[in-house]
Amino acid sequence: MIVKKCDFVTSAAQYGQYPESDLPEVAFVGRSNVGKSSLINSMLNRKSLVKVSSKPGKTRLINFFLVNEELMLVDLPGYGYAAVSQSEKQKWGKMIEDYLTTREVLKSVVLLVDMRHKPTGDDKLMYDFIKFYRSKVIVVATKWDKIKKNDFKKNMELIRNTLNLDENDKLIPYSSETHQSREELWEIINQSFQ
Repeated sequence: MIVKKCDFVTSAAQYGQYPESDLPEVAFVGRSNVGKSSLINSMLNRKSLVKVSSKPGKTRLINFFLVNEELMLVDLPGYGYAAVSQSEKQKWGKMIEDYLTTREVLKSVVLLVDMRHKPTGDDKLMYDFIKFYRSKVIVVATKWDKIKKNDFKKNMELIRNTLNLDENDKLIPYSSETHQSREELWEIINQSFQ
């Protein structure tokens, strides 16, 4: 997809604050330090539309971005960040759960995991949750540029086996630095709208 225009629309903490729109949405979810903001900026071919921070846990609301006036990318709060209170974690969890289970225009969910590490228990819980409500998951293994070539196949298999991906799920390696796999990810997202 050629991104000609993209704009921040709004931030929301609950259902009544979501933008009124019938455009298809694709949501991005993952651990706080998985590189979600960087990946969305890479996909949109922008440097800083989505705020990137060196400190994990900065996305605290659901952020909506309008792309080419034809679809919405949705940045969900990160999960699994230890340096916030238990009540804050629960609030974020409820926010994510409510969005994923109630948003009718949501067409696709992209779960980000860090290619350098085995998926966490939180990653597995999120995968299972998405599968239960959505049946298909696009899993993106981020930070592809940060691993050795020799480790690529082994790490991808570790992700596939730990999450117990099935044949309907897509697993894509991605580098926000080099934009490697950007076109492939857009193609898979576009297929989910049909």
